[in-house]
Amino acid sequence: MAETSNPVRTCVGCRKKATVNDLLRVVVVAGELVPDPRRVLPGRGASLHPTAECLRAAERRRAFQRALRSSTPVEAGPLREHVLGPSS
Repeated sequence: MAETSNPVRTCVGCRKKATVNDLLRVVVVAGELVPDPRRVLPGRGASLHPTAECLRAAERRRAFQRALRSSTPVEAGPLREHVLGPSS
């Protein structure tokens, strides 16, 4: 019987590889970055460690726009709130 393995993705923030269980999937919905913890939303996704450091690094490098192949800037509000909490 074959074992099922977890897929490996690269975090757009720190560029380190990790299993999908350790990363948060992010998609663009109406120009906003939306977290997809259940990994069910349609569209191209980017993976991110759900930490403030990786989020800041990804924003600084404009990694979401590149990874999601977006031709327009994307707003990180909902994602920032999910990762950092409602106080940010």
